[in-house]
Amino acid sequence: MKKLALLLIAVFVIAVVGKAQPGGGMGGTPEERAKRQTDQIKEAVGLNADQEKKVYDLNLENGKKMTEMMQANQGGGMEGMREAMTKSREEMTAKIKGILTAEQFTKYEKYLADRANRGPGGGGGF
Repeated sequence: MKKLALLLIAVFVIAVVGKAQPGGGMGGTPEERAKRQTDQIKEAVGLNADQEKKVYDLNLENGKKMTEMMQANQGGGMEGMREAMTKSREEMTAKIKGILTAEQFTKYEKYLADRANRGPGGGGGF
C-alpha cells in the first residue's frame, strides 16, 4: 500500500513539474511552437526563405495570442475558448493564403486535413 501511495505521489509531482515548465502542457514556448509549426509547413508545402520568415512571424504572433487566451481562460468555460480559437485559426488560414502560391495553399489545406485526421493531439492546428 505504501508503494502505491508513493507511486501516486511521484506521478503527481512529475505532472505538476511538467506543467510548471515554460509553455508546459502546450508543447513549449510560443517561439518553440512557431519554429516547429513553420518547419512542418515548410516541409509540407515547400516554402522559400521569404515565405518561411513570414509564416514563422505569423505562427509566433498566433502562438502568443493562443498562450494569452489559455492563461486568461484557466478555469473558465471551454465553449467561448473554442470559438475564439476557431476564429483565430480561420484568420491564420486567411493570412497564410496571402503568403502562399495557389499550389502551395492546396498542399497546406491537405496538410491541415491530415493533421485533423490524426485524432487527439494532432488535430486542428494552430
